[in-house]
Amino acid sequence: MSETIFTKIINKEIPADILFEDDRVLAFKDINPQAPIHFLVIPKTPIATTNDIGVEDEAVVGYMHRVASKICYDLGVAEQGFRTVMNCNNDGGQTVYHIHLHVLAGKPLGWPPYQDRLKVE
Repeated sequence: MSETIFTKIINKEIPADILFEDDRVLAFKDINPQAPIHFLVIPKTPIATTNDIGVEDEAVVGYMHRVASKICYDLGVAEQGFRTVMNCNNDGGQTVYHIHLHVLAGKPLGWPPYQDRLKVE
């Protein structure tokens, strides 16, 4: 897998507003927030897409969700609620090919997402 912006953030080549880091994952604020609270949780081991998650990656993907929940508790929004999203490939909205869990909170979130863009034919 080629180097991505997330690899550069993991390697501290690009600054990020880090919320959590350990040997498995890194969580940082999104630079283009779509909600009052919007951060990403990424594995330090690069996995290109959700389609590329293997049996050996199951633990870290589950751990990404646990870290997201912990951060939401720390930020005081876990009880009100939050949304997690993982995009996959172009039609799924993925722009960086290193899996990342979007976590959005701090306001009521509508359903379906991007409802204004849906077109029934």
